[in-house]
Amino acid sequence: MHDGGPRVTDRSPELIWVRVTGCYKDVFTGLVLNQPYHLTSVAQRSEIKFVVPDGGDIALMVTDRYLIERTDWIITPCDQCGLTDLFDAPSDLIRQLFPNIPPDAVLDTFTTFCGKCGGVQVVRHKDASLDEEPTIRIPQRTSKKWWQFWR
Repeated sequence: MHDGGPRVTDRSPELIWVRVTGCYKDVFTGLVLNQPYHLTSVAQRSEIKFVVPDGGDIALMVTDRYLIERTDWIITPCDQCGLTDLFDAPSDLIRQLFPNIPPDAVLDTFTTFCGKCGGVQVVRHKDASLDEEPTIRIPQRTSKKWWQFWR
């Protein structure tokens, strides 16, 4: 369990006991059986959702936002431990990494640190072309003046 990855929090992830209460496709639900020592987002008797990443040896807690967004992104395995999922939703990471891009901009590709080991993961939007350099795509608006770049 975790309060987020290294870009979002300075708290380390913790292993905790969970009673599995359900499963739908690759997402499990469970009841937290013990109180985490340092985490603030999870408490004993909380219900959580988690996945078991490809090749993973432990389960990883996920949020509803992450589950919604992960279908739009291709996450390369961590270059050190091979983790195939992120600790945070891509939109949360983008806000942390690039606070000055417009809210409606779509980032094609970015890198982040693995929440498990600190290695590097590349996150690429599924609509990004592999033949082009990574870019920030900003939807066109007709209400902008020619000199208004970011509003």
